Order: sequence, then structure tokens, then C-alpha cells
Amino acid sequence: MAVAIPLGVHAQNKKPPTDLRGVLLEQLRTTHSDEDWFVPARVAVEGLTAEQAKWSPGKGNHSVGQLTYHLWFWDARALADFKGEKSAQFSGNNEETFDNFTAAQWDELVKKLDQVMTDWEKAVQDADDQKLAQHASLIAHVGAHNAYHLGQIIYVRKLEGAWDPGKGVK
Repeated sequence: MAVAIPLGVHAQNKKPPTDLRGVLLEQLRTTHSDEDWFVPARVAVEGLTAEQAKWSPGKGNHSVGQLTYHLWFWDARALADFKGEKSAQFSGNNEETFDNFTAAQWDELVKKLDQVMTDWEKAVQDADDQKLAQHASLIAHVGAHNAYHLGQIIYVRKLEGAWDPGKGVK
């Protein structure tokens, strides 16, 4: 899979963050809504119908909807942990985090993913320095996990013929 890295004018004019909060927020925002090195979640899932979201490239491969559900599940669970809230019961079977997607929930799922990503950004912005340092690895892993699966979402959309390369990846 070839990935175009739009480091041109956008990245050159942007001042990099210089503290932990700034780095973590940048990572969360670039996987959510800010177009930078790769396509963010908002762009990756926009304009997709429920039918397109349930398409899979074959046995053992996940659909965009399944990948989106998985991202929402883990982002919400990690955020609850970060906030010290009790998470919903989970069997520990990661496949369940993909398999609970249905096409009927697609539009609502897109909103839920956007909301949990927004909530993550607010939580990091509002956290005190001690809490931020204590959970920095968790937050960095959330960003890396998001980026990984966003790449898969774009790849599945390309295989399906449901991706506009003008949105960031040729």
C-alpha cells in the first residue's frame, strides 16, 4: 500500500508542539480531524453509505464498519479508564470489538466515533500535568492504534472502489 505524505506547505508552516500535552493533542487531532501526514478519521469515514461500510474484501478481513466499531470501542474504553470511570464489561475477546457492527448502526457509529475522539482531546486538554504524564503512554497508544486502523479503512475503501484519491491518498 503506497501512502502519500503531504508534508509540503501545510507541515512546513505548522509549528511543532514543544511539550507533552501539545504532542499528545497533535497526535489525537491528526487521527481525528486535522489533515496532516495521513487521512484523519472524519475524512476516512465521510460519505460512505451503510451498504459500503459493511462491504468486506473477503473472509477474515474486516469491513470499514467493523474497523470503525473497533476504533470506537477501544477509544471509549481507554477514555473511561483515563477518566477513572468503570468500563462496560468485556469478555476479552478482541474479535467481539469488530463483530458487533451492523449496517443499521453506521450513521450513529460515525457520530459516536467523532464524539469519543473529541472527548479524548478535551480530556487531554483539561488534565493536570501529573495525570497527563501518568497516562502519556496510554494516550500515545490510542493515537497509534487509531492511525493503524485508519490506514486499514482507507485501504478497504480503495479495494471497494469507494475512495476518492483527492481526499489524501492516491
